[in-house]
Amino acid sequence: MSASHGNTPAAWIAVAVGLLGFLIGSVAMMLEPISWLIFWIGVAVTIAGGLLFIVLAKLGFNVESH
Repeated sequence: MSASHGNTPAAWIAVAVGLLGFLIGSVAMMLEPISWLIFWIGVAVTIAGGLLFIVLAKLGFNVESH
């Protein structure tokens, strides 16, 4: 694995939040009838993960520890 392959706290947190957003959206799509409100909440959480990465990177959490 390369030295700059995203092994930073900012990357891990952003990926975890993004996966949570996809999970919420996926559960909403499996409900009968489809819950569009929950789906869009999942989309918002996924987008928040990307924004969270930008904020954490600006705060210095995008730096390798070694």
